[in-house]
Amino acid sequence: MANTQDDYPAHQHTYQAFSKMVLFAILFIVLLLACMGLGLVGNSGVFALLLGVGGTVALLVAFAVLG
Repeated sequence: MANTQDDYPAHQHTYQAFSKMVLFAILFIVLLLACMGLGLVGNSGVFALLLGVGGTVALLVAFAVLG
C-alpha cells in the first residue's frame, strides 16, 4: 500500500493529459459540425473550408502552446 502514494503525481499527469485530449476532440468535432453545416446548409463552401482549415490550425497551435 505504500506504493500508491508514489504513483499519485504520475496518475494526476495522465488524467490532465487525457482531459486535454478529450477537450481537443470535443472542440474539433464542434468545429467540424459547424463547418459542415455552413458548407451544406448555408451554401458557402469556400468560407466553410477556410474556417475549417484555419480553425484546425488554430486548435493545434493553441493546444501546442498552452499544453
